[in-house]
Amino acid sequence: MKKIFIILLLSVASISNAQSSKAEQLLKEVATKFKSYENVVFTYKGNLQNSRSQLNMDVQGEATLSGENYNVEFLGSTYVFNGDKLYVINREDEQVTISNQTDKEDGLISPTNILTFYEKGYRAEWDIEQNVRGRKIQYIKLTPIKSDSEYKQVLLGIDINTKHIYNAIVTEVSGTKATFTLLSLKTNQPLSKKCFYFDPKDYDGWDIENLD
Repeated sequence: MKKIFIILLLSVASISNAQSSKAEQLLKEVATKFKSYENVVFTYKGNLQNSRSQLNMDVQGEATLSGENYNVEFLGSTYVFNGDKLYVINREDEQVTISNQTDKEDGLISPTNILTFYEKGYRAEWDIEQNVRGRKIQYIKLTPIKSDSEYKQVLLGIDINTKHIYNAIVTEVSGTKATFTLLSLKTNQPLSKKCFYFDPKDYDGWDIENLD
């Protein structure tokens, strides 16, 4: 009986390792595909929920990514990063804050890094497969390596045919559940020279605060 139990444990471990390897391989293919593009432009919708704090908020916007640079609409503000400075433009309050991008900011999952966050800091496991309007979506379960992460787990949906991310379902330790779904995705688009550029002349009379 003891030998049978050991054999079963080894079998389970072997299957688990194989599933993990398969998940990591798929993530590598997705990352390689994304990095092959000069730029990516996508629209998204999202939802933030937390029953304890009675949070239920829908979000939507557009994002343009090129290398480390991005121009992203998120939660009513526009985030522009040019590889050096991060500009947060709040049109409702007519306010702009300027700061250096930090590792802490990079660690937060949002439309600014939804296509790349999974590359480090997570253990990957093969999860369920779903058919979404004729698209084969394979989910990868991501568990943070760090015990003090604010995330409990992330389910990353990947279109098997295109190797593009379809959605991400983020469960935080706080109980908040955030879902981001890509509605459209275009690659290698002609971009305006001002896409990742901030000109204070365009915001005359606004409150511009440099946090550095």
